[in-house]
Amino acid sequence: MQKIMVVSDTHRHHENLKKAIKLEGPIDMLIHLGDAEGEEDYIRELADCEVIMIAGNNDYFSNLRREITIKIGKYNVLLTHGHYYYVSVGLDFIKEEAIGRRMDIVMFGHTHRPIIEIYKEVTLINPGSISYPRQNDKKPTYIIMDIDDDENINYTLKHVNI
Repeated sequence: MQKIMVVSDTHRHHENLKKAIKLEGPIDMLIHLGDAEGEEDYIRELADCEVIMIAGNNDYFSNLRREITIKIGKYNVLLTHGHYYYVSVGLDFIKEEAIGRRMDIVMFGHTHRPIIEIYKEVTLINPGSISYPRQNDKKPTYIIMDIDDDENINYTLKHVNI
């Protein structure tokens, strides 16, 4: 079993990230989908596991890449902040890009609104913002991916109690 925490848009505010990491106990990997705003080293320290991070639209002086493709088990995964794919106005463009690139999963942030949308061709994941949520309930969110020994993935949207 592998446990992966997916977060985005921390914007230099880490209290909720600290709470989530403590609540989840040991995690195998943390994926941060941008807008760490120079706090990459601090986030790596907090996570105490493998960390993969990409640059967001507010990571002006970051050396992080703007997107990365990785393998998680048997799945091809695209990590991007999402602003280059206009996710604030809709998901069609990023969905078509992922399908065209033969990605199984695309993870993005930017909108500060969580989604887990599973289609036949691709799964779209946005953990929302753990620091500045914009969905109606305004709850800070993140996603936990549990991957079993048969490489089946279960996605759980979680809230940080504030």
